[in-house]
Amino acid sequence: MKAFLTENFLLQTKTAEILYHDYAAGMPIFDYHCHLPPSDIAKDRNFDNMTQIWLNGDHYKWRAMRACGVEEDLITGSASDEQKFKAWAETVPKTVRNPLYLWTHLELRSPFGITGTLLNENTWEQVYQTCNTLLLQPGFSARGILTRMNVDVVCTTDDPLDDLGFHQQLLDDETFETKVLPAFRPDKSMKLEDLSLFNRWISNLEEITGSDINDLCSLLSALEQRIKYFHQNGCRLSDHGVDKMVFYPVSQSGADKILLKARSNQDLNELEISQFKSFMLVELAKMYADMGWTQQFHIGAMRNTNSRMYSKLGADTGYDTMGDHNYAEPLFRFLDTLEKEDKLAKTILYTINPKDNEMLATMIGNYQDGKIPGKIQFGSGWWFNDQKDGMERQMNALSNMGLISQFVGMLTDSRSFLSYSRHEYFRRILCNLFGHDIENGELPNDLKLIGGIIRDICYNNAFRYFRF
Repeated sequence: MKAFLTENFLLQTKTAEILYHDYAAGMPIFDYHCHLPPSDIAKDRNFDNMTQIWLNGDHYKWRAMRACGVEEDLITGSASDEQKFKAWAETVPKTVRNPLYLWTHLELRSPFGITGTLLNENTWEQVYQTCNTLLLQPGFSARGILTRMNVDVVCTTDDPLDDLGFHQQLLDDETFETKVLPAFRPDKSMKLEDLSLFNRWISNLEEITGSDINDLCSLLSALEQRIKYFHQNGCRLSDHGVDKMVFYPVSQSGADKILLKARSNQDLNELEISQFKSFMLVELAKMYADMGWTQQFHIGAMRNTNSRMYSKLGADTGYDTMGDHNYAEPLFRFLDTLEKEDKLAKTILYTINPKDNEMLATMIGNYQDGKIPGKIQFGSGWWFNDQKDGMERQMNALSNMGLISQFVGMLTDSRSFLSYSRHEYFRRILCNLFGHDIENGELPNDLKLIGGIIRDICYNNAFRYFRF
């Protein structure tokens, strides 16, 4: 029987151990998509306690606590930070076989160095006090943790309205080696499902760009102005949360009429909303290609499914799920439209539903251009899939139907500075897959070849692909 969470955790063969310890473990982290607040990094925030850095905003943990009958006051409510941590610690033993159990103890081990102690109702106070003491030290500030975890690049997720002031501070700060760059997330520029939000957002865009937005030309011009501003501040990639991939081509005059209705707060039907989004996605994608950016599409989330709790807590609070619509045809029509005009930028496609793994793994092969290695990427296991089974399924689909050697690897997609242990988790799973194949005679025992591919997936491919 193997002990829990040893140095060879998840490594089931001797070859996997060699691949991980000699090739993967020491590689820097290239986190090209996350939701870390740039303000925390710019100000080098020291968190007061573990609840602030570990539980606040973590809807993975919130969902588990609710499933265990924990009252909302101890999750997102007015209970003290200590009470919330205790409630989480009492929940942890009930998360066995959920990745939360493993992530919890990986994150206590690194960066806090807590080993041999399982978090539960008996150990919570000791763990809380130990970690809180460390969090006050410089080496455990926001920047300290990024440095400690060997993070080379962080790409945050930023609304086009953001002034990027904190990113500018970080770009000018020569004392901090980790690059912190913005990513352009223009979802609200086409969110016609909520006209109140959309029109407030457009009004703010008018203000910061000094423009009057009353047709598509003025809207696209304002967005192009923001894209160039982001580019000047280090941005080289965009990100779109595409809950439902649609593609309904519409003329510019037709899209203009839809925008006019939206600006007049007139109700829109589903077809009009889909047509407007289709038009906007194509036009923005052309701009990204002109700028030499990478575009990312996170596809398929069904958000805010509990309307009562959404009205109480808002978005991103743990009430989202996998969507199950089919989108192969609209996706290829979107990509092909750009390809025909030679305006298809480097692209990363993510799915929240693993039923679509093979579809995406084959779709990306249709648009590789023979010039940029891995130009179109099947993104890492995302959200509900960023655990062992989900990662293996994504990598096996990519291996069988594409080239895993060109894969740009793992990202955190997290709001927590402690989530960087998930790169270790991913790398162990990656090395175990290759190690198994070598020992099973399905790959040659050529550590120079396979070890080099491991290093590429962990870091080098992303470094070459994004060219930051």
